[in-house]
Amino acid sequence: MKQFAVIGLGRFGTSVAQELCRLGHEVLAVDDSIDKINAIADTVTHAVQCNATDPEALNLLGLRNFDCVIVSIGSDMQTSILVTMLCKELGVSNVVVKSQSELHSKILKKLGADKIVFPERDMAERTAQSLVSDSILDYIELSPDFSLIEINAPKSWQGFSLNDLKLPARYSINVMAIKHSDGSIIVTPRANDMIEPGDTLIVIGANDDLDRVGNLK
Repeated sequence: MKQFAVIGLGRFGTSVAQELCRLGHEVLAVDDSIDKINAIADTVTHAVQCNATDPEALNLLGLRNFDCVIVSIGSDMQTSILVTMLCKELGVSNVVVKSQSELHSKILKKLGADKIVFPERDMAERTAQSLVSDSILDYIELSPDFSLIEINAPKSWQGFSLNDLKLPARYSINVMAIKHSDGSIIVTPRANDMIEPGDTLIVIGANDDLDRVGNLK
């Protein structure tokens, strides 16, 4: 279990905080809006109203002890830059920042941001990929790095069991459900469950790994 802090509770920050918590990690949600704090309080470990541009207030949160701090203040470039700078000055080892433009990204890199994400751009790219792929039927982004997709079972997988295919080892993905052509669904399939012609699969994994799977025939 890891400890995450999410600063800025717009749609992106709220989704990331709730998903990280759902995955079993400790999550501190931070925003200067009490309404946003009240809205998320029941779905994360801790929720704190705080002006993240105040160095003293930010220091009191103990962010240097967290595995990762996500700065998701993408709509206000100046605030995003200031909070990123303060996090690095406080000794946070891993700062992930939502960026709204290439200029914003360049500044964040100069400040030492460890990872920069473009949620809207990245989602647009993956939506386009799903539209031109014969395999990907649906796509749900769970976090900046992980997603859930529905795909047509590649022909190279048909006639084999999950144990035969060893998908976690080969592709670092997991099959969450198998939907057979007759409408029956196997949820949390077992190792000996077979993939048949006409099946669709619900698969979870890192986006890069899912992209590889989506291109299989």
